[in-house]
Amino acid sequence: MLNILKSKLKKPAHDVRYRTIWQYLHIDVTLFSFVLLLSAAGLFILFSASGRQLHTLELQSARLLVAFIAMFFLAQIPPVTLQRSAPWVYGIGLLLLIVVLIIGHIGKGAQRWFNLGIIHLQPSELMKLGIPLLLSWYCHKIRLPITPKSLAVAIPIIAVPVLLTAKQPDLATAILLAIAGGSVLFLAGLTWRTILSTLALLAACVPLLWYALHDYQRNRVLTFLNPEHDPLGKGYHIIQSKIAIGSGGLFGKGWLNGTQSNLQFLPEHSTDFIFAVCGEEFGFVGSTILILLFMLVVYRGFYITLHAQDTFSRLLAGSITFTFFFSFFINMGMVTGILPVAGVPLPLVSYGGSSMVTIMASFGILMSIQTHRKLVTT
Repeated sequence: MLNILKSKLKKPAHDVRYRTIWQYLHIDVTLFSFVLLLSAAGLFILFSASGRQLHTLELQSARLLVAFIAMFFLAQIPPVTLQRSAPWVYGIGLLLLIVVLIIGHIGKGAQRWFNLGIIHLQPSELMKLGIPLLLSWYCHKIRLPITPKSLAVAIPIIAVPVLLTAKQPDLATAILLAIAGGSVLFLAGLTWRTILSTLALLAACVPLLWYALHDYQRNRVLTFLNPEHDPLGKGYHIIQSKIAIGSGGLFGKGWLNGTQSNLQFLPEHSTDFIFAVCGEEFGFVGSTILILLFMLVVYRGFYITLHAQDTFSRLLAGSITFTFFFSFFINMGMVTGILPVAGVPLPLVSYGGSSMVTIMASFGILMSIQTHRKLVTT
């Protein structure tokens, strides 16, 4: 009887070959599955949000294909190679940030892209990887935890690209860059005393920062505090977003049956405010499932972080995971009215290309950290 049970529990040979193939391709099956589900959900929601336009869905699918190729390519690069290339990635990204302020394409009042014809290249997206790469490389070479001396070196690495990005202006991406860099320092052992002191300093600088903002940025903050002050003007976006989400109820109105987006009441319904479309059509239950998919990706990211083999890999994986979390948290926060409106797309769901490729490339780095670790330890 015991032999029969052992034979039933023994895994067939083709399963072993299957796992070996995934390891050979350096693909973390768990993370890949979560990302694939999230991407499929994004296309499902986008089709309705775009007014059932197949052309939009085809373009988004093509961008997803490019993004998956970028993920696969980065997954093949060992962490030690990423570590060596960190200064070069940061340096090229910083140079592009300077050049884009001089000859960059101007659109919607911002100068933040290079118009390459087929695509628009946004250098600030590259810095979402460049900053954590360089900081992780630096922290790997020094003795941790972070000291005031090492912090004095790390702050300019974050501050320079953040200021250049804010100059474009692109305050939302500048905040994400600060989060990407700050998360590395946090994971590297930044003391709570330093963190609280920094927050206190920022709070003291709020009056100065207020006057440094552009008029539309100040209006966004004022609208966040009181959207009903100008319901047909500056407060229109957030009011319509809340109406869309609230009208969805528990189970929603059903796929393709949203009225706020289909009747053009909800602005930017296929980009920044696409989560409101999800809330209207799929209700509380559908929105919860979408959030759960995001959190599964975050969970896998932190799992990879905890099991990384060295300081560089651990800090880089943690920063990527934190940045991804805050990307969808900020988007959902602004759509539901708990944060000021900012131009942060919903990762892998909103219509767009540059941000999607960067996110998938970062997932490729996570897979590289995980799969190369397995190859060494098995």
